[in-house]
Amino acid sequence: MLSFVPMISSVKNITIRPIRESDNNAVAGLIREVLREHRADKPGTAFADSNLNLLFQAFQEAGAAYFIAEDHTGIIGGGGIYPTLGLPAGYCELVKLYLSRNARGHGTGLKLISACFTTAADAGYSHIYLETMPELSNAVAIYEKLGFKHLTHSLGQSGHFNCNIWMLCEINK
Repeated sequence: MLSFVPMISSVKNITIRPIRESDNNAVAGLIREVLREHRADKPGTAFADSNLNLLFQAFQEAGAAYFIAEDHTGIIGGGGIYPTLGLPAGYCELVKLYLSRNARGHGTGLKLISACFTTAADAGYSHIYLETMPELSNAVAIYEKLGFKHLTHSLGQSGHFNCNIWMLCEINK
């Protein structure tokens, strides 16, 4: 179970805030850039999601939230939670968590994950599920350290058939 800290709004000149409509193009570009960097720019991943250019609109759904990490250079990352179709009651999915190359290794991802866990708990979720792939092995190691456990099969209907690592974490309120 992950014990999360209250959402940090600004630490070390990095601000975590909710997505705005004006962020759509920058966030979509960042996600595509990271997936290309890791050679994971393929169908069945976030790279091919039909809503990638309209994340602000997609995250207006009840039970969803998406956060932006930014510094003086602009948007350096993002991540959110989503009530993916087919998940068990009380579960949400940690989705589209990506950081620019320069943002990695400085705690930005942990700040985004903390915002997601706090929001999920406040929304009444009991578990956070995620899907990823071997190309993003550094992220998998972080998820494991945070208490995510590996599953033997996918949950829900994300459409990400090229994501073959599935993990789950109970929210410790």
